Amino acid sequence: MTHLTTDATTDTSTTPAAERPAATARHGERSGFAELPDLMRLMTGDEKHGPAATSTLDALWVLYDRVLRVSPGTATAPGRDRFLLSKGHGPMAYYAVLAAKGFFPVSWLAGFGSYDSPLGHHPDRMLVPGAEIGSGSLGHGLPLAVGTALGLRAQGRPGPAVWVLIGDAELDEGSNHEALAYAAAAGLDRLHTLVIDNSSATHGWPGGIASRFTAAGWSAATVDGRDHEALYTAFSAPHPGRPHAVIARVEPKDD
Repeated sequence: MTHLTTDATTDTSTTPAAERPAATARHGERSGFAELPDLMRLMTGDEKHGPAATSTLDALWVLYDRVLRVSPGTATAPGRDRFLLSKGHGPMAYYAVLAAKGFFPVSWLAGFGSYDSPLGHHPDRMLVPGAEIGSGSLGHGLPLAVGTALGLRAQGRPGPAVWVLIGDAELDEGSNHEALAYAAAAGLDRLHTLVIDNSSATHGWPGGIASRFTAAGWSAATVDGRDHEALYTAFSAPHPGRPHAVIARVEPKDD
């Protein structure tokens, strides 16, 4: 396991990827990471955003397998952790992980994107068990996560963690910069932002994405987005009094 400290200079993204866990379950049971590509292949259609989905696969698995305190049985419980998918235009990995964890039947995946399927090209929280928001329009997830964290604080619920997954290109959106600045000033230490960096951003940031967060008062770490142990270490790093960002670097998106 790579030792990690949470500051702008932390960067373990060049560490060789850790060995991934083998699948031990069949369809209809709790699936393992190695089954996820097979689950994703069940979803077909010309409109799917393949790179947007595959870039998130490892990070989503580590979150749902080892970090998030939410399950099919607690998906509506007040004390659950909240996960918000802002990068909603490529939801296949998200759907595969939710199916693998039993939030809905694996058989739903084959209907992905069809007229009568609950699994649309953008997730709908009213149709997808376990989904916290409807998403796909970029730049909304982090502001919604800030509002969620504030709402939990107002309700006197300090336990639930709030996680939001955004793409690096979403940081081109002004709404995210406002939310990013406010979250640290408000001391939202139950807020976590996972940035999937596949080099899609138009503008970038001097010193890298992590420096944008630390400049605003966040804790931040940059890791290899395919290395499960590095991801888990970054996800579970302490950050008292500050929100936390993890930048997961993956292979650049092909044009």
